[in-house]
Amino acid sequence: MKIDLPGTQPAADSTGPAQAAGPALCAGAGPAAVNDAAAGAAPRRGRPRSEAAEQAIFAAVERLMEDGSSLAELSVERIAAAAGVGKATIYRRWSNKEALLVDVIDRLEEPPPPLAGPTYRDDLITLVDYMRRRGLAKRSRWVVKSALGQMGAWPELKATYHERVIKPRRELIRMVVRRGVAEGELRSDVDVELLCELILGPILVRSVLWDDAPLDDPDLARAMIDTVLQGIGTRPRPEPSDRP
Repeated sequence: MKIDLPGTQPAADSTGPAQAAGPALCAGAGPAAVNDAAAGAAPRRGRPRSEAAEQAIFAAVERLMEDGSSLAELSVERIAAAAGVGKATIYRRWSNKEALLVDVIDRLEEPPPPLAGPTYRDDLITLVDYMRRRGLAKRSRWVVKSALGQMGAWPELKATYHERVIKPRRELIRMVVRRGVAEGELRSDVDVELLCELILGPILVRSVLWDDAPLDDPDLARAMIDTVLQGIGTRPRPEPSDRP
């Protein structure tokens, strides 16, 4: 099974302009890149025909999933019929069904928030709160939970989703942690990946592993970040002795 990554998809049909970056850009680029792209985009008058077809395809997949269809049961023929378009319209935008499903699942999630600071701590709180809201959405929207849950049976789809969606979000937390290290606020003798895991670990445990744990407290992210930054020990640990 071959899934094309962004930049290798076929061009849009001649009834409208080439496919814009759309949701894939929001998932695969940092906030600054997304804002720059939006600022440089030419103003549109109405919705181009090709974009309307794309939105109809996305809506059809979501509707089929809401009606109980599994990812395996979705075929290009069935999606095209539900969207009121021909199969060729789908294949002009996506090389196969799996590439389309990655875009659909990406759309179901809230895009990463802009990191406005002013401090690295504020940005960490913003990112953890984003994970909190993402966990709430997964619990409240059956279609999101179903789609993410089924990806384990689709290794290629899961790998592409991680490359397109998860990896850019992980790079956001790395960027903020590196900033904290550079400013002398975070320890430079600890591996950056470990620092990221210590920061994101609590919210991931609560939102993914313990899916009945409360997530509705808007101050949860701040409490988690401050607890990690301040440490959980009541007193400094003694330095290890070199004596046997």
